[in-house]
Parts: sequence; structure tokens; C-alpha cells
Amino acid sequence: MKHATRRDRVRYWFDTTMSKGTPALIGWLGLASAALVLVVATAAVVLAPRDSDRHGHWPGMVWRSLLRTLDPGTMGGDSGGVAFLGLMLVATVGGIFIVSALIGVLTTGLEGKITELRKGRSRIVEQGHTVLLGWSEQVFTVVAELVEANQSERRSCVAILADRDKVEMEDAIRARVGEFGRTRIVCRTGNPLKVADLELVSPGTARSIMVISPEVEDADTHVIKVLLSLGARAWERRRPHVVAAVHDSANLPAARLAGGEAAWVIDADDIAIRLIVQSHRQSGLSQVCTDLLDFAGHEFYMRAEPSLAGLAFGETLSRYDLGVPAGLRHRDGTVALNPPMDTPVRADDEIIVLAEDDLLIRLASGPPPPVRERAIATATAREPLPERTLLLGWNHRAQKIIELLDDFLAPGSALTVAAPRADPTGGLGPFANLKVGFVPAEPTDRPSLESLDVGSYQHVIVLSEAGFDREHADARTLVTLLHLRDMEDALGDPFSIVSEINDDANREVAQVTKADDFVVSDKLISLMLTQLSENRHLYDVFADLLDPAGSEIYLKPACDYLVPGGTADFATLIESARRRGEVALGYRLIDRYHEPPGYGVVLNPDKTAPLVLSARDRVIVLAES
Repeated sequence: MKHATRRDRVRYWFDTTMSKGTPALIGWLGLASAALVLVVATAAVVLAPRDSDRHGHWPGMVWRSLLRTLDPGTMGGDSGGVAFLGLMLVATVGGIFIVSALIGVLTTGLEGKITELRKGRSRIVEQGHTVLLGWSEQVFTVVAELVEANQSERRSCVAILADRDKVEMEDAIRARVGEFGRTRIVCRTGNPLKVADLELVSPGTARSIMVISPEVEDADTHVIKVLLSLGARAWERRRPHVVAAVHDSANLPAARLAGGEAAWVIDADDIAIRLIVQSHRQSGLSQVCTDLLDFAGHEFYMRAEPSLAGLAFGETLSRYDLGVPAGLRHRDGTVALNPPMDTPVRADDEIIVLAEDDLLIRLASGPPPPVRERAIATATAREPLPERTLLLGWNHRAQKIIELLDDFLAPGSALTVAAPRADPTGGLGPFANLKVGFVPAEPTDRPSLESLDVGSYQHVIVLSEAGFDREHADARTLVTLLHLRDMEDALGDPFSIVSEINDDANREVAQVTKADDFVVSDKLISLMLTQLSENRHLYDVFADLLDPAGSEIYLKPACDYLVPGGTADFATLIESARRRGEVALGYRLIDRYHEPPGYGVVLNPDKTAPLVLSARDRVIVLAES
């Protein structure tokens, strides 16, 4: 074996030094510059002593050589002997090469650094920020909501970690969301499944972490893996709370086990199913939920009000100038929405208040506004009647929708499934209140719809058809809705229409169909996750709202609360609902059902402004039934 020579060792040492990058190259160029200056200055003293003495001897020549090395134009004013001028020329020519090389090295180094930064692989240093792990259409909704929520904050940051190009993510968010206000959006490229990549977004100092469900076939598996990655990380400080959603109810136990005690995992499918069923019974519910979850609308806040301690909950309803009390959060963390009106408020209770912003919650400074007794109506008891429902289309949620409908509908009710497939209802039932039938039909085909005798049904549910991508499925839904609306107009408005939409952008297009309600489940889930990322205690509030055993949101006939056409105010409406053991949150106007952005929904209005409701309007209340 050939032994390494001294030359080999020196060359290896030089190569190793040069491979260290831009700092090493600059160092070598600096040494070369120093060597050139010293050699030229020494040679000038030896070869041109008279000219050297005239220019400050050796120290002066060092200075002059340095100037000519760095600025070639300096030698234009030189005078002296041939040796002196020749040496100055050598310094100038050598300086040209050295400075040129230095400029090239700096340019290459800066380009490399910019390229590295564009890769998004540097670690962020933030405190109290929100971390989003993953990428999908949900990101745009979540970021827009966080920007809105942070308007009153002095400084806020949202960090996104996804296996995508950093610049592409930033450009997409800027194009879809627009202005960020006081919120900074920081994107990093990495795999959320890898613990090492998680460090890029500093999860240990974050306020909250949100796991984004990707748009792939087995999205729940990805979410569970990310939750496991977070659980495997060694947390130096308090672990921030984590929020996530799964789309298959069967995966919920595994996801909650993977997330641990610090994670709040919601069942997106169950929420969507409940909203579809509830909206089928009372149109407008999804819009109310959207307003409650949207930071641009009205949200639930939790506030301690020691001055209200000792009062019954029903008495607190009239003690706010701004805001509507909706429930209590006790010291042990339990939540009670619309508790019995005689429930005492304890000093350590927090009151759950519906308000436009936490800064817009204000206790009354004087006596409550007077109640207009003449405007209060007596509710008419209504016995539940059997109903006929038409379910158009089929997807993985249909079976659970039918099972939940059986719990809500009166005995003797009927449901007909119409879809372009083989009968999927064969294994369902038996049901206590519902008789289920199936008819093969193509919902987008007008003759096929007309053969179903749609006018004999009180309710129509249009599901997003399985087997198509999101956009194509929404396009089929829009065609079906147009046919239904035209048929309904011809029949004289005999049925209500509730439709499932995948993309919220298509909801605006669908408004021309004038369906009674649209359930955009992905947007509602995104809004709910954003609310939970800001306040984890809201999880219990939303769980109570969606639990059939507790108080839920209902849109009830306004004539049960106020005399139709009579002048009242919202304070009187609150009192009328209180006497029925309910909390009035707002109302929905029939004349504005199809007017965006509120679609007739008005939450937490001015308590003393004149209010006139018709018999067809609806009052939005928290009630047990």
C-alpha cells in the first residue's frame, strides 16, 4: 500500500478546509491579499528605496499596496521609478483577481444561503405561537380564522410544517387568505411524522398544535401517526394542547389513545351527520353553527363574573348590556349549557357568554330593560307527526344518517333512498320509527327525479355522491338542486331541501338553487378546530351542543315566543324564552333566508332595538327539546 506523502497530507488538509464553504474561501482570499500586500511592500523597500522613503517607507508602502489591491483605480496617480511602478502594477493586477474572486465567493454564498432559506429548513424561534402540522384545503380556512382571531393581539404567529415547498405554501396562503394583519405566517418544509422535523416549528414553546387531515384516502392513519410523533417527543416544558379530527368514527379511540391527555380529537363524521340530520329537521342550523364557530361572527367566551355570584342563572340573562349568557363552566371543568334557570351562580364559576368579541362583553350598569308583556306569546303544543323524507345519493355517512333519523322522527315516518347503485339498505334496520325503502334513480336526471313523486315528501336530503372527486360530486349536487328547485316552484313549495356540499366555494354558486340549508362539513370542522386551538375548554361546550342528551340549538317558530307582527325587542324575546326554560341566542328572518353572508341568521342583536317577527320567522334557542 502506498504511503501518503507530505504533499498528499497538505493537499488533503487544504481540500478539507476549502470544503467548509464560503467562510473558508473568504479566509483564504484574505490570506492571499495579506501575502500580496506584504510581498509588494517589502519588494518596494528593497528594489525602490528612494520611492519607498518618499511614500512612508515600509508602513507607508503596506498601506499603498493595500489600497491598490482593493481599488485598482488608485494607481492612476502614481509616479516614480520603473521598479516602483511595476510593483504597484503587480499589486493592482493581483488585487483584481482577488477582489473578483471575493465577489464571486460572496455571490455564490448569498445565493446558497437564500436557496437554503427557501427550502424552509431553518428552526423558528417563537413563543406562544400556533402550529399547524400538515397541508390540505383546511389550512386556508384555519389561517383565515386565526388571522381574524388575532386582530386584537399585539403580535401573533402561525407556523406551518408540511412536506411541501415553503415558497409554494406561502404563495398559496397569500393568494387565498389575503392580508395577514398582525399575524405572521411562517412555513417550514418537513415531514410532521418525523420528530426531528417537528423541531423546525418549535412545538415545545407553542400555545397550541393543530393536526391537519391531508387529502388522501387513508387520512385518519396519517393523523394518528402525527399524534404518535407528538407523543414520542420529549417535552422540555408544559406540553401544549393538541387538536385534531378523524373522519372515521372507528378510528376515534385509536386517535385519542395516540394523542394522550393533552390532545382533543373530534369525530368529524359524527358532527357532519348530526348537522345534516338536525338541519333536515330545522333548516338554517348549519348557518347558525358557522356563525358560532366563525371568528368573524359571534363566539362563545368564558368569563368569571364575581359580581353575579349568588344569582340564579335565569337572572343573569338580563344582567348584560352586551352578550348573552348561555351556560356555566364550573370549577371542576364541567360545562352546563342552558342549565335550570334556578341554578345558583357560584363565585368560582365561569359564565359562558355569546358575544361578537371578548372585548364586547359588558355587564349592565343600570336596571335591565323593561319587558314588553303584551308582545310575549304563549307556545302552542304540537304533537309530532309522521314525516316522509327523500334521501338522494349515497355515501359512507348515509347509514348513520338513517339510524339517527330513526331516533328523531315520529313513529310511522318513512324514508326513501334514491341512488344510482344497487340497493344499499338491505342490511339496515330494523328501525323503531322509520320505514326505509329504496328506488334506483339518477339524481341528476330530471325524468328520473320526476318519477320519484318528490312532491309527496316533506323533506329532501341531497348527499354528496360517493365515487366522485370533490368538485365533480359538488357539480352533480348543484345539478340535482336546480332540478329540485324548479320542481318545487311548480308544485308550490311543498318540501324543504338540505344539501351536503364539499367545498365552501361552491356554496355561493349553489345559492341560486335556493335550497333551505347547506352543510359544508369540512369548513365546520376547520372552524371548530380553530376555536379549540384558541381555547381548549370550548371542547366541552361543543360536545354538549352536539350531544342529544343535553341542550341543543333549535330554530323554533317565532310565534311561540312573540306575537307575530307585534313590536318587541330582543330583551323581551330573552325573557319569553327564559319562561320556557330556554336561552334565546338570536333569530332567523324568513325574508333573508337566501341572502349571504348571514342567510337571515342574527345572533346576539341589540337588546333594546325594536324587533318585529312574523309567524314564519324562527327563534334560535338553546333547549333540551
